[in-house]
Amino acid sequence: MKKNAILFRMVNEKHICPFGIRSLDLLKREGFQVEDNHLKSREETDAFKSMHDVKTTPQVFIDDQRIGGYDDLRTFLGMGPAVKPGLSYRPVIMIFVMALLTTIAALTAMGHSLLSMKTAEWFVAMSMVFLALQKLKDLYSFTNSFITYDLLAMKFVRYGALYPFLEAYAGLGMLAGFPPLVVAPVSLFIGTIGGISVYKAVYIDKRELKCACVGGDSKVPLGFVSLTENIIMVVAGLWMLSKVL
Repeated sequence: MKKNAILFRMVNEKHICPFGIRSLDLLKREGFQVEDNHLKSREETDAFKSMHDVKTTPQVFIDDQRIGGYDDLRTFLGMGPAVKPGLSYRPVIMIFVMALLTTIAALTAMGHSLLSMKTAEWFVAMSMVFLALQKLKDLYSFTNSFITYDLLAMKFVRYGALYPFLEAYAGLGMLAGFPPLVVAPVSLFIGTIGGISVYKAVYIDKRELKCACVGGDSKVPLGFVSLTENIIMVVAGLWMLSKVL
């Protein structure tokens, strides 16, 4: 027997509600026959909200029962929230995964063996560039988070704004094959200061903070991953110096 649902959502020239589209898609995937009603103006939407005493749209009705909006629909269908609350390492993990895949793709296209130190070097460099890009998307937001735990940025706020550019420079310099003596000191410097800062904030002061490593709006917890990132930059700097010393 076909299940039926009624959906009311905003669809007009200036606005198409994304949660309305998600609700429609979810209902169809769950096997519902959907009566899709469009609220085509602000006045029509306000009148609908007043009639049903609701504050938002979309609204879903199943078997003459008002289920509610998209999150309510997911709950009704026994699903968890679309966006899980709390901290997550997923953003930084995905950056490292994409950095690795980009490294593999680039080296494969160039005909290089993947079983070499160049793979490790390029992976570290790609990771630094991708992480710097995340920070540079909203530099002000990044620095607001960064200056709360980085020891140097606390004293010199402008260092916080400079940090992503230094990280990008080190990563791009490694990829371009710049002389180690003009790249390694930068990687060593920011990695050392960053590592000490994270260790102090997390393991000595026991502060629960969000990491600015993927931007200021990050939900990544400051801790092991952040410390590892800085240690990798230090190791990369030492590795580059070992080639010339």
